[in-house]
Amino acid sequence: MTRKPPATHDSGSRPHASHPIDLRSAGLALLTSAFWGGTPVAISYSVDQLPPQAVAAIRFGLAAVFMLAWCRFEGTRLKLEPGQSRIVLIAGVMLFAQIGLFNEGIARSNSSHASILINTFVFWVPAIEFVFVRHNRLTPFQVAGLILAGSGGLIVVSTASATPSADGLDQPTVLGDTLLLLSGFLLAIKIVYTQHALKSLEPGKLIFWHDLIGVGLFAAWSGCFESFPVGLADIGRSTWLGLLYQGLLVAGFCFAVQAWMLKRHPASQISVFSCSTPLFGVALGVLFRDDSLSDWLLVAAACVASGILMVTYRSSDSANNKATANNKATANDNEKHTGGTDDERE
Repeated sequence: MTRKPPATHDSGSRPHASHPIDLRSAGLALLTSAFWGGTPVAISYSVDQLPPQAVAAIRFGLAAVFMLAWCRFEGTRLKLEPGQSRIVLIAGVMLFAQIGLFNEGIARSNSSHASILINTFVFWVPAIEFVFVRHNRLTPFQVAGLILAGSGGLIVVSTASATPSADGLDQPTVLGDTLLLLSGFLLAIKIVYTQHALKSLEPGKLIFWHDLIGVGLFAAWSGCFESFPVGLADIGRSTWLGLLYQGLLVAGFCFAVQAWMLKRHPASQISVFSCSTPLFGVALGVLFRDDSLSDWLLVAAACVASGILMVTYRSSDSANNKATANNKATANDNEKHTGGTDDERE
């Protein structure tokens, strides 16, 4: 759940990313949201036969290969400059902790719960930014959205033992859901840190190195503490497809599409579509893993999706208003240097 290109390089650093969302871009945004929503399902298939940290190592190994090709394509130099090693090391450790908890949580819960709980990061990001960065003042509407999203997460955890899967394939537990909630909290910290880190190095370089460091940590942990219940020849097709889905489709296709859209549209407009991710996740979990679709799960999914929409929609309005104000300021500055407006000159 960490493959989205950072949305910090918006209209400020990409002045050409000003096209309104058209039907094609909206379709692509929904498609990538659906693929991201399917990530917990893919992980569930993978941990059926492989230990959680080994799955993470393979996933981000594939992702690192893609990012290497992507950086070559973009012309991004991967050599770390002085001061950047510490930045990517911290990012890699954060990746290890966040994804490690996420995979362990999925192994002890189900994909529907994971889809909802990981998206409660929207509850934590503004709080972390307000405490540590001292900006991003929230409107009452956004606060209501955060409370709604947080309520959805609490509903999932509190009803974990009461929502067995239809055939017992993935039984949610309080421990598993708690690990997923902690992963969402760490994801929020990682997002805020990434925004800070991108002031010092390019997105592609950061993601490549943090993937590579994460692979080393995942592999070391798996080698020391995990055992493999099956041999390489006994790994089933669904497990391999789950790994390829995580490492190539999500890290490859979704990253490339999101990067393309960020060059055409403001990130604030694209982020609104993220409210559909938990809904896709629940639907795919029910369809492919026979997760139980209880009334409480529907309520929780609606709370989280609505909370994300309330926060990002108002953020989009704020970003657009800020852009409009900046344009007006620029126009006024131009008027001062050109002798006033057209009416005044006439």
